[in-house]
Amino acid sequence: MATEVEALIAGTLWKVEKAVGDAVEAFDVIMILESMKMEIPVEAPCAGTIKEIRVQEGEAIEEGQVLALIE
Repeated sequence: MATEVEALIAGTLWKVEKAVGDAVEAFDVIMILESMKMEIPVEAPCAGTIKEIRVQEGEAIEEGQVLALIE
């Protein structure tokens, strides 16, 4: 079962650090959001492989939005 990676704050997706198929460890930074002129890292909640990235760089993000899936 896939684990959802959710945005903890609203902002803009500034940079995607990992790609679909990449292996990640828990707490690896997988993307960076920009909010209130601050860069906020989005960390993997668990170890696994990125199966899906649902957002693109420059896209506006809402709090709680699912950004990626990790299996």
